[in-house]
Amino acid sequence: MPNFQSPSGPDGQRLQAAAALLARGAYREAHGICLTVLRDSPGHAEALYLLGILTSDHANFARAEELFRAALESAPGHAAAHAQRGRCLIALSRRAEAVEAARLAGALLPQDAFTLDTVGVVLSRAGLHLEALPFYAQATAAEPGNANYQYNLGAALQFAGNMDAARKAYSACAAADPGDTRGLPATVQITKQTEDRNEIATLQSLLASHADDPDATLRIGHALGKAYEDLKQPQAALDWLARAKTGKRALVSHDAAAEEALFEASIRAAGTLRGRTSGASGAPVFICGMPRTGTTLVDRVLSRHSELTSAGELTDFALCLKRMAETPSNLVLDPATLDAAAGTDLTRLGEQYMAGVRGSLGLAGRFTDKMPLNILLAPVILAALPEARVICLRRHPADTVLSNYRQMFATSFSYYNYAYTLEDTARYYVQFDRLARHFERVLPPERFTAVHYERVVADLETEARRLLAFCALPFEPQCLAFHENEAPVATASSAQVREPLYTTALGRWKRYEAGLKPALDILEAAGCVAAGERSPG
Repeated sequence: MPNFQSPSGPDGQRLQAAAALLARGAYREAHGICLTVLRDSPGHAEALYLLGILTSDHANFARAEELFRAALESAPGHAAAHAQRGRCLIALSRRAEAVEAARLAGALLPQDAFTLDTVGVVLSRAGLHLEALPFYAQATAAEPGNANYQYNLGAALQFAGNMDAARKAYSACAAADPGDTRGLPATVQITKQTEDRNEIATLQSLLASHADDPDATLRIGHALGKAYEDLKQPQAALDWLARAKTGKRALVSHDAAAEEALFEASIRAAGTLRGRTSGASGAPVFICGMPRTGTTLVDRVLSRHSELTSAGELTDFALCLKRMAETPSNLVLDPATLDAAAGTDLTRLGEQYMAGVRGSLGLAGRFTDKMPLNILLAPVILAALPEARVICLRRHPADTVLSNYRQMFATSFSYYNYAYTLEDTARYYVQFDRLARHFERVLPPERFTAVHYERVVADLETEARRLLAFCALPFEPQCLAFHENEAPVATASSAQVREPLYTTALGRWKRYEAGLKPALDILEAAGCVAAGERSPG
């Protein structure tokens, strides 16, 4: 139930009833009561607040933000309204304002779990995971039986590297709601499964009771795939992944032609922006490429340097370009926006990006931005930020396809919808490979470089020295101890990068080769994998 500060008198009784109706999903009735109160008492803060909750529940975040702002005009100390306004602002990609709203809510020392958890969610989505942690902890302390709050705490603890505490929170999530399909799968993802101790039977039972839910099947099936991988049964792992993805694949929109058009637009941008530059200052380091290819590892190595801070995975550059280009689609990154980059004020673009990141994250010096999709924006980035550096991660094609297929990406992020089938993932890799090779030929080598994951693993010091020199930074020995980097990691590598370098992921595709045949055929036909690399037969 949303936090409700019940006023006295008839209005309080009516709004208490409206809050109860909202909690049950009886939106029409709750809406009617709130409007009645506002007719009798214009500007009533609690009525506006409840209308904001109702409106945000229907994903109309722009209108909901207006309602919460109106509530705050009447009641500036309404912590819950500040928090909910922040939630709307983060959904609208207005991160700096969202962080400000969340911090205002936190400063008012809210006591109810709903508001405390909301503050944590806003800060987490802004990339401020450590700042979010105490709010999640307070929310679970205030309402320990809430599965959502326990799950959010678990995710934040995982990002912070506290795996034991994360497991406890995920277990509390599962215990709070026997039908929950997040807690146990999340635990399995960060816990080695063995023949003697594994959750396979429990996961299968959970799956049976949620067989008609594509999202639940996706989560549980991915956990089963990971469990069987731990047990060194690669074909069973692939079978579970295929089963996990089938239902969701039928619901998502994946357009291979649209993907190809996006890559083509990025290639065009490298030509139209060649020789263009801006007057913006700032020297961020963009670490990009396909996901699961070592971007987090390289980020952890570089951000151990005394002059570099990791800003995490930011969508800021793409958002700044989209807002300046004012292209009509509802996609942040599309061919029209990339084509429009040549006509934008590049200095203003670079300045807005730098100001937004520094303002919302409180960064003063140099920083890394490791959003993988920034590879598509590399020509625009280099034109808008003359001192920036772009590092593109490469990994063996088959390992890249397998690692992307094994990953459960956020289902709300359509740019990774290729990962629901091996064939689509392989086709995406072919497009990426063509783009990366083109950029290596045409973008200035002193500002764009490729680094191969296999080389980083084989000789970390040599590659670290090379990349630091590329970033115009002196070598510092602590960069080699990347696993001691205490900054939070909000990616699928959150557990791996806290361990010393390991080689078990190299050539993993060989163990899965029989099941990867559809993808390998595509990679081989495109010249990405040589026929001699595959086993005979």
